[in-house]
Amino acid sequence: EVQLVESGGGSVQAGGSLRLSCAASGYTMSKGCMAWFRQAPGKDREGVAGIYSDGDITYYADSVKGRATISQDKAKNTLTLQMNSLKPEDTAMYYCTQAPALVCVRRRAAPNRNDEYDNDNTGQGTQVTVSS
Repeated sequence: EVQLVESGGGSVQAGGSLRLSCAASGYTMSKGCMAWFRQAPGKDREGVAGIYSDGDITYYADSVKGRATISQDKAKNTLTLQMNSLKPEDTAMYYCTQAPALVCVRRRAAPNRNDEYDNDNTGQGTQVTVSS
């Protein structure tokens, strides 16, 4: 059974940084598609970033490109999302997800599209709150 546990969220002022982590068990994350999406109250899920092909390929939504870095620590089987220059509009619950590698191929082709995450294995999320 795949289990994903997110951590690292918190409350920061605009311009600050946070490092989100996702610890995986029951699955070797470098083998498939690992991604982050976020959801703010009353809004649709929004893809943030993804990584696949043994960590060699990444993609980002335009809303975070240049401010976010997704990476994997293969030894620790941990996914990380470094978020810099945070904005109030980044406020949301952030979720780590796992899916087959082909899902990342699809999402990378259209990183700004609201993709489906219902079939992913997903963690419980970590809250990010950015104040102005």
